[in-house]
Amino acid sequence: MNAVQAAPARRTRLWLILAIVTAIRLAALPLRGTEDVLTWKIWAIAAAKNVTAVYGIGGHPPVRGEVRWLHHTTTVDYPPVALYELGAAGMLYRLFDPGLADRPALTAAVKIPGLLFGIALTLFLAWTVARLTGDRERATWVALAYWANPATVLNGEVLGYLDPLMMLPAIASLVLLHLRAPEWAGASLAIAMLTKPQALLVAPILALGAWRTGGLRALVTAAAGGLITAGVILLPYALVGALPNVWLAFGSFYARRDILSGYAANMWWIVNYALRAWYQVPQLGWIGAFLAPVRRILAVSTFQERGFPNPRPLATSLVLLTSAWSLWRIRRSTDLAVHALGAAFIVHAFFVLSVGVHEHHMMLAVPLLALAAALRPSIRPLFWTVSLIVALNMNLFYGIGLGLGWSVPRGLLLVDLSVLLSIANIAALAWHSRVLVREAADAVVQPSDDSSAARSHLARSAAAT
Repeated sequence: MNAVQAAPARRTRLWLILAIVTAIRLAALPLRGTEDVLTWKIWAIAAAKNVTAVYGIGGHPPVRGEVRWLHHTTTVDYPPVALYELGAAGMLYRLFDPGLADRPALTAAVKIPGLLFGIALTLFLAWTVARLTGDRERATWVALAYWANPATVLNGEVLGYLDPLMMLPAIASLVLLHLRAPEWAGASLAIAMLTKPQALLVAPILALGAWRTGGLRALVTAAAGGLITAGVILLPYALVGALPNVWLAFGSFYARRDILSGYAANMWWIVNYALRAWYQVPQLGWIGAFLAPVRRILAVSTFQERGFPNPRPLATSLVLLTSAWSLWRIRRSTDLAVHALGAAFIVHAFFVLSVGVHEHHMMLAVPLLALAAALRPSIRPLFWTVSLIVALNMNLFYGIGLGLGWSVPRGLLLVDLSVLLSIANIAALAWHSRVLVREAADAVVQPSDDSSAARSHLARSAAAT
């Protein structure tokens, strides 16, 4: 079979894979997901009624607002864009069910924004790669690498996290910067950060990229775009006097994380495992204690009560130092692939080294690495490794949803598999650092988007801007 004859067969396989994965995603929408999905339901219903009141309004000192639905009461600690999007889902669902009953249809409704953003991100990644390289094969690869990725399927429609709502504007900010639109890049990053604060991890790379591609003017323009966009997003809260309440909610988000590791496969989960095993030796013996599964999350306060120092300063210092090192290594690069790789490295370092992170907080690294790997195929082994780690981390603790099972047995290799995954993730971070050094050095000599098609696309974009 020649190349001409093989093309229709490849297209058929592509559409078959896309159809199967899409069917799986749609079928997963009504699944219960994690305990967070219940929180999204409460927020969606409350935001549909009055989105500016969900944080509370006024008070001296500012009051912490409570939102209620059925017999559930909680508080809001996500930024406003997430509430706007969940509120829109709640408003649409209320047309379908005015009684707002807690049933699978509501579960699906609060997951639909993630589905739509996942579709948009898939198309955006493919469009970006096609525009920069002129290579349809690479564009197809990145679309499949994201859409058919077990990590993105688990994260979005199966377990119901809100990461896709943040990942699309975060990725778009880097791409827009390289398309010579720094004002829109800043605006896009502001939207991402006001969806989930974790998008802040992309900000250092965006600042470096702005400086390298357009100097001080691009940096100031990007900052202005971000500040104006943030002002527009927060304006409704300012008008009702709720800005102090919004700030109080963000502060509580950080303070509430009194945990070493929230099921995150990182260095602090190993500390959790080792400390709990040590205290179980008298009851279980050495072998039994260190082969016992890790059942409970260890609080930072409990860690300190045992006589250990506060781990937050150490963890924060490690993240800052590692991030600064990565910025220094890529300081001369103007290459989108290297910038995406660098942003993914900072996300990876934050996940591995910081306290208080949860099992899905490495998710942003997946689309960043997919973009980098599409532009530079040498990054693809790292991309698949990180994708596997992210998928396993979520699956080990939640399966395909609370009470539904289908998780890989954590005792499969005797030592708790989550601990072994944590060790593997530390090794993967070290590998990630080596790949970053290699690709940054290569990019100075040979940029990833060095084809004539890419250069002409970028030239036309710069001229149009």
